[in-house]
Amino acid sequence: MGSDFDVLIVGAGLSGVGMACHLAMRCPGKRYAILEARDAIGGTWDLFRYPGIRSDSDMYTLGYVFRPWREAKAIADGPTIRAYIEETARDHGVTEHIRFGHKVIRASWSSAEGRWTVEAEHEGEARRFTCRFLVMGSGYYDYGGGYRPEFPGEEAFAGRLVHPQSWPSDLDHAGKRVVVIGSGATAVTLVPEMAKTAARVTMLQRSPSYVVSRPAVDRVAEALKRVLPATLAYRLARLKNVALQMAFYRLARGRPAKVKAKMIDMVRAELGPDYDVETHFTPRYAPWDQRVCLVPDGDLFAAIREGKAEVETGEIDRFTPGGIRLRSGREIPADIVVTATGLRISLMGGAALFVDGVRQDLAERLAYKAIMFSGVPNMAFIFGYTNASWTLKADLAADYVCRLINHMDEKGHVSATPVAGPEVAPIPFLDFTSGYVRRALPLLPRQGDRKPWRLYQNYALDALTLKLGAIEDGALRFAR
Repeated sequence: MGSDFDVLIVGAGLSGVGMACHLAMRCPGKRYAILEARDAIGGTWDLFRYPGIRSDSDMYTLGYVFRPWREAKAIADGPTIRAYIEETARDHGVTEHIRFGHKVIRASWSSAEGRWTVEAEHEGEARRFTCRFLVMGSGYYDYGGGYRPEFPGEEAFAGRLVHPQSWPSDLDHAGKRVVVIGSGATAVTLVPEMAKTAARVTMLQRSPSYVVSRPAVDRVAEALKRVLPATLAYRLARLKNVALQMAFYRLARGRPAKVKAKMIDMVRAELGPDYDVETHFTPRYAPWDQRVCLVPDGDLFAAIREGKAEVETGEIDRFTPGGIRLRSGREIPADIVVTATGLRISLMGGAALFVDGVRQDLAERLAYKAIMFSGVPNMAFIFGYTNASWTLKADLAADYVCRLINHMDEKGHVSATPVAGPEVAPIPFLDFTSGYVRRALPLLPRQGDRKPWRLYQNYALDALTLKLGAIEDGALRFAR
């Protein structure tokens, strides 16, 4: 299969497979390969196997722009999403280009050669590949393990302690008392699913998150499917949902108090006037300072109403042999404790990055169009939206990379390097207050205070810029 390519893609998940499909469609004839550290396609959707895993975005926007989502459920479960990615890879001839079990450990650019040398480990041996253009589709979190703070006394706990990212296949929670520590997307997914068979499930949170119910089936999309060709129906449903996402985000940022009150009222309508919504479902932060949690068909609220699940808000004092004691003095009995405490950020899959022999610290770089890095030639990084579906931005980024490669071919350019002038002031890459973002800020690149270095988190603006904007904009320097 060779080891020298025009384009090398790292990661065979949602982003990497999407990039390969765009490349095959937009840059036919380019020799490419995907290096995947694991032994399966799917990335996130193959790694996470905890009960009830599902998307927290609708599949009309989380799906690829070029491949219609045909299932009825818009809020899809993990295995269905994984199958969608696998089928997309197979149908576009991508699967045969994947090198499984190849973990990238180092990528080195040589200006003299105009190429990247990528080193990977495979079955204990070092493998070397070269390419003209490198695309990192490996996501932004550590696949080796999630964030797991240590709690006082946990060694005395007589039950089982698990993290969602490393879910044991032999764990049986039927009839057991379960405590899920956390209040994010993973926790609100786990609680109603485990409550179906567990004796009791408690979602233990230090502070609440925004939780919004949404129908699992998009009725408008289903109606469009019945009367229109699949591709047209998909595109119209996608356009509708993009518009709704953008409108909701802008309203939340522009009138946070009003949106917060409305979201809390929706929770109160689900749980009734006697439920303590103020304590358990009223966050201290404004909407979209952190990602909003989505619960399809209100399944979390239904589990609470039916007495199968409860929410407890408080700080952990320590673990005990029989459960968890809070600082309030209450002890929550547990046979199983799930630490849904978040992710660990790891850019580039932990690989070391060098340019002409000098190691690069991405925290010292500016993100160009949120796709490339200042001072790093011929490399793209696929980073989706945090305020909308990941794939919306991933599709735009892949399309832009293809435009750039074709432009370089047309003009005879060997390399393209973003260069920021002294007038560009660096600011944090993300303005989220989520714990995993705050912990990772020292590791993340920065954005600039003006275009093309500014990260707008706006699909309409990005679509215009990345699909129609000039490739040669003064900030991207080319060399022959």
